[in-house]
Amino acid sequence: MRIVIATGNNDKVREINEILQGTGFEAVSMKSIGIDPDIVEDADSFRGNALKKAMAVHEYTDDIVVADDSGLCIDALDGAPGIYSSRFCGEDSTYEEKFKKIFEMLKDVPEEKRTAHFTCAIAVVYPDGSSFTVEEIFEGVLHEEPKGENGFGYDPIFYVPEYGMTSAEMSPAMKHSMSHRGKALRAMVEKLVEKC
Repeated sequence: MRIVIATGNNDKVREINEILQGTGFEAVSMKSIGIDPDIVEDADSFRGNALKKAMAVHEYTDDIVVADDSGLCIDALDGAPGIYSSRFCGEDSTYEEKFKKIFEMLKDVPEEKRTAHFTCAIAVVYPDGSSFTVEEIFEGVLHEEPKGENGFGYDPIFYVPEYGMTSAEMSPAMKHSMSHRGKALRAMVEKLVEKC
């Protein structure tokens, strides 16, 4: 069954399809089927932004629409960048610029107190307009030296002490088994299977 993902981020769609393998669901991006609404993410929570995106795309299709909003929440920065993770340092800033800014802000914070987590909220809107949301987290600490070629976004500086590596150093299967998006998508699929 096709589900439309309210994103233009091909890395995210690829990752979602890796996690959905064997479930009977296949993700396509909204842009790949000609949908590209102007969505302003101005809610005050991950769940709020995810639902706003899913509802906006729902207006253009009869498919099930899925949207996620995710971000990095740093404990010593009171949860920042949080819902502003992708826009941190400006809309067009690179992740290298984001990393630099974060570690400037953390310069007086000892390494053991640089705890953080990723949050992923997923909203699902059915063709009839009914909806649900799920939310999961992935705990780690920040590593000043980016490492790893897998993943994207903040993965190279997100270090998972139990495994001695960043999430960008993990194989896709390993990362999906414990990541915020992997856990949230599995919770989403359970709810979808119940209804479909």
